[in-house]
Amino acid sequence: MADHQLDARKYLVHEVKVGEGSTGEYAPEPLEDEIPRAAGKGLDGIAKAPQMTRHEHIEAVRRGEVGSLHSWELVTAMDGPGTRMTVFFAGCPLRCLYCHNPDTLHAREGTTVTAEAILDRMSRYKAVFNVSNGGVTFSGGEPLMQPAFLANLLRGATEMGIHTAIDTSGFLGRNLTDQMMADADLFLLDVKSGLPDYYERTTGRPLQPTIDFGRRLSAANKEIWARFVLVPGLTDDVANVEAAAAIMKEWTSLSRVEVLPFHQMARDKWASLGMDYQLKDVVPPSKEHTEHVREIFRSHGLNTF
Repeated sequence: MADHQLDARKYLVHEVKVGEGSTGEYAPEPLEDEIPRAAGKGLDGIAKAPQMTRHEHIEAVRRGEVGSLHSWELVTAMDGPGTRMTVFFAGCPLRCLYCHNPDTLHAREGTTVTAEAILDRMSRYKAVFNVSNGGVTFSGGEPLMQPAFLANLLRGATEMGIHTAIDTSGFLGRNLTDQMMADADLFLLDVKSGLPDYYERTTGRPLQPTIDFGRRLSAANKEIWARFVLVPGLTDDVANVEAAAAIMKEWTSLSRVEVLPFHQMARDKWASLGMDYQLKDVVPPSKEHTEHVREIFRSHGLNTF
């Protein structure tokens, strides 16, 4: 049963509106009311971009030569097939109630790095990627919030023969150019909820851009792995799950659905950032509950894990 007191839209009341299809690109200087974060956290081994004037910085951002990142890590059996270098972008237009990376919400709080530095780090793991059928995944935050930077990373990885994946909500799907789509091998598309009102309460944003983006990827025959986070009292109503499955079933290039049980691993992170965590008392779903929801997706003919 949904708890209608849970609502992500309250987080957006005092924030600048990011319209669907807008660039969403970050500005170099921080706002006074944003949450500070230690510079360079999680970017060990990757050099910061050189010092630039404000004008030089803005121009470098527009050309996609620099971007704002939160961290990177090397993982196996997560974020796509094989061993992967997952690059976490800073900045996201959504305010998901269950966000496990709330310190990636504001691009201005990330660390400025060059595309060249990230591509150099990728190249070091090419042999590992080849052996494990892995690659690089661009996550966040929301990578499509920095489209020019993402485009350069995709192009560079493709030229090196590295498998690429984009983990996205699809809300800023119009920022993905046809060339970027061609350079991406896999899309991890997060479907936060299947009913429009549930989606807005979960994320603070409308559902339709995600649906439209999935249809565009499917029309281009780009492989999609869809993800659905199961949160008791927020996303687990049967009608909401059925609606999410119906949306995914339309996407003919969808090869996999992952139902991810909600966890409380981010609770301390929200607290340390001084953010109001509305799900602090939510009990994660049981294995039986999670499997029941997976069966709903399977009943729609979806390959579900």
